[in-house]
Amino acid sequence: MIVPMNKVHVVCRKRDRDRLLEALRSLGVVHVVPVDPDQAVAEKRTAAALDRVDRAFQALATVAPEGEAPDLDPVEAAEEVLAIQRSAAERHSRLNALHRQVEHLDLWGDVRLEQFAALEKAGAKVEFFSLPRDSTGQIRAAFTCALGEPSGKRVLVAAVNRDEQAELPDDAEPVSLPAKDRPTLRAEAAEIDAALQTDQRRLAELAHLRAAMQSRREELRSRAEFTRAAHSGLAHETLFALQGWVPAEEAAALAGRLVEAGLDAAVETSEPTEDDQPPTLVRYPRWVQPIQALFRILGTIPGYREYDLAPFFMLAMPIFTAMLVGDAMYGLLFVLVGMLAYRRIAAKGGKAAPQLVLVFGLATVLWGVLTGNYFGVSPRQMIDAGGLWAFLGSALQPPALLWRADEAAARLIVIQISFLLGVFHLVAAHLRQAVGFFPHPRSLAEAGWCLFLTGMFGIVWGMFSPQAPIFSVPAILGLLGAGAALVVLFSVPRGGMARRIGMGLLSNIMPMINTFGDTISYIRLMAVGLASYYIASAFNGLAGAVASNGAPFWAPAALILVLAHALNIVLCLIAIFAHGVRLNMLEFSSNAGVQWAGHAYAPFAESVLEGER
Repeated sequence: MIVPMNKVHVVCRKRDRDRLLEALRSLGVVHVVPVDPDQAVAEKRTAAALDRVDRAFQALATVAPEGEAPDLDPVEAAEEVLAIQRSAAERHSRLNALHRQVEHLDLWGDVRLEQFAALEKAGAKVEFFSLPRDSTGQIRAAFTCALGEPSGKRVLVAAVNRDEQAELPDDAEPVSLPAKDRPTLRAEAAEIDAALQTDQRRLAELAHLRAAMQSRREELRSRAEFTRAAHSGLAHETLFALQGWVPAEEAAALAGRLVEAGLDAAVETSEPTEDDQPPTLVRYPRWVQPIQALFRILGTIPGYREYDLAPFFMLAMPIFTAMLVGDAMYGLLFVLVGMLAYRRIAAKGGKAAPQLVLVFGLATVLWGVLTGNYFGVSPRQMIDAGGLWAFLGSALQPPALLWRADEAAARLIVIQISFLLGVFHLVAAHLRQAVGFFPHPRSLAEAGWCLFLTGMFGIVWGMFSPQAPIFSVPAILGLLGAGAALVVLFSVPRGGMARRIGMGLLSNIMPMINTFGDTISYIRLMAVGLASYYIASAFNGLAGAVASNGAPFWAPAALILVLAHALNIVLCLIAIFAHGVRLNMLEFSSNAGVQWAGHAYAPFAESVLEGER
């Protein structure tokens, strides 16, 4: 449910500003709206310190504490962490450059430049030339040696003379010595590597201060929010005023609670006007609360005047997830992860996150049992394998109500279920709008959409099941005609009949055409789930073929199974977002008239440490 909001204005004496802000922060119900957003910023020093501590805190997230904890202030420790990060980035960049230079010096080997200088001092000057291979015999010098092929068909040749220049063919090109030799570069790389290890040890010591940094971060964040709230108001010579939004249920008591806090303040509340954009606060029933985790991931929230679709998502997403994943054993893995890692997942994403994992897992187990899919193996295949597998398959065969020996028949059943879910899903969206519009005439247009979608469902069903159509042709035409008439007549129920029909046609002709695409889009539930099954089945066959070669091949076969099913699970997780979320956020939401255009209700309140949410 989207909680109704009231606009609130609070005025107090200017000298009581800080006391008012402290009282409002303690109450934690007012969503402050800046009078001038450009001025509603934290102090630069506080904001800079918060930014440094926040970045350092995140940088230490993957560093295990080791050694002794330094005696440093958290802000000083954060600055040192960031300095180490900057120097480490520079060192890594230099190290990569050195490695590239060393690779380019393979031709020169580990010879040192000072060795050439010593030879020249002794009177033996070494020169290097690049020339075609068939020209190397034309060099006249005391000593020559081909060193390698720097590029193409040319070779690098060293020529040594004592007192005079070597005689060279015309196509010889002089080659200069490198600026640094490979041993020198390797020594510099070793020094950088040692410095990086020292930095890593220092980071491990600084990681002991992560809890202190978190505490200081919340302190700085609280200070920054306080100054932002102070700068959000309007200051006069003697008065200070603040505006914002408060849940309607809290509005009436706000003035009294400020009096209880010892403040002499004036409070005015009013209903939002059509031009206002109140923040959105959604209260979820207990059974719907797990879906909050998905909304947090997506970062979506409905507009204040839109509908709360969370209950519909909570019903549809587990079903869609189950069909997209399709495997009972994958679902069991989700359940085990949700149970065994409950606290860890909750610490990262709130209590709703592991609950949603459990719901998705249980739904997938149920669907996998109904379709007889266990790691890509059906109960019939278990029975055919004999032995203990036959006993297990016999136990799992009766619940597999949707399994068929004929793959085409099984596929058709899932297709039909997909379209049934699709029409129920889309019709539910328009029914929600009809309830919202009632008793306005536009509710009749939404009822028309329900009829039109049902008729379109009959067409789609007939395309895939021509032998068993769900509606007769006259019934389909009647549903489409009656639905279209209601939509056209009552979508824009203003003005004369000609205007209503004209505007209704213009605004709804494309949406009517799109209903075909929206309905048939639900076939993805079957297609993705079937793809998951075939991938698992194919890798099972591959692993079985490898294992059939004898005991030495059992380990590679097991590795194939583990890696293949792990990859398949990852693909299933991607499919949940790519297809399951799409059907809800796009097809369903657009039919329900929700654009997810809201901004969250964020009251000015005491900060909450991570892990306490």
